[in-house]
Amino acid sequence: MAAESGSAVEGSWERPTVFYNKKVKYLIYGLILLFFAYSFWNLRISPSRFVRGIGAGVELVTSMLPPAYTPSQRELLIQGIVESIVMTIVATTMGIIVSVPIAVMASNNLSPKPVYYVGRSIVAVTRSLHELIVAIIMVKAVGFGPLAGVLALAFKTIGFFAKLLAEEIEDIDRGQMEAITAAGGTPVQTYLYGVLPQVMPRIVGLSIYRLDINLRHSTVVGIVGAGGIGITLLNSFDKYDYQFSMAIIAVIVAIVMVGEGVSALARRRIQ
Repeated sequence: MAAESGSAVEGSWERPTVFYNKKVKYLIYGLILLFFAYSFWNLRISPSRFVRGIGAGVELVTSMLPPAYTPSQRELLIQGIVESIVMTIVATTMGIIVSVPIAVMASNNLSPKPVYYVGRSIVAVTRSLHELIVAIIMVKAVGFGPLAGVLALAFKTIGFFAKLLAEEIEDIDRGQMEAITAAGGTPVQTYLYGVLPQVMPRIVGLSIYRLDINLRHSTVVGIVGAGGIGITLLNSFDKYDYQFSMAIIAVIVAIVMVGEGVSALARRRIQ
């Protein structure tokens, strides 16, 4: 009986854990709790300030309802939305055109090591900065307006598109490429008929996905003067015209929701 009970204890199941020692586990849990407690204390949020913030938030939302705009504001709204959509289409197209050769450079199965490292460096740099930071830089470089927004969105498209496409290229079947090369195909023909057909569905899917992302970001970069509806929204807040601000926000949400639906439908059709 003792042997049986001993074997039962030895063979009992225990929940998997990343900690090799209970003391270490409780020490790490304690450090995490201390970190959260210190972070909350460091915010210096008093109960009275929190209550005042709730009241100010309710007052702001109340002043924004119902959404309203004048005929002249309606023209600004339409102009800003159209500008954001045009910026999205142009920036996405530019970004994809530039991204495809960079993705080939960043693929370790197609490019020599020096070219591969250059491609990966470009991808890393374009992914390192936030859209608003890039938009600020572009505004300083080319001035206020939609051109700065287009350049900022195209710049960010490169980091997103080239990285994911390069990973897709690295997973292709090299047999198709080798067959074209063996038949006397040139390097250009090898890329066009051995690589492109295998990654084309992914290119279409990524293009639609990035178009959807750029549509959302085009409504934000205008806050720093890079064109689009964002600058109209910022001006309305500066003038304390909160009802017009709410109308702009509602239109932005509606545009993004429509874009989400269209992109989802398009992705289902190409899968």
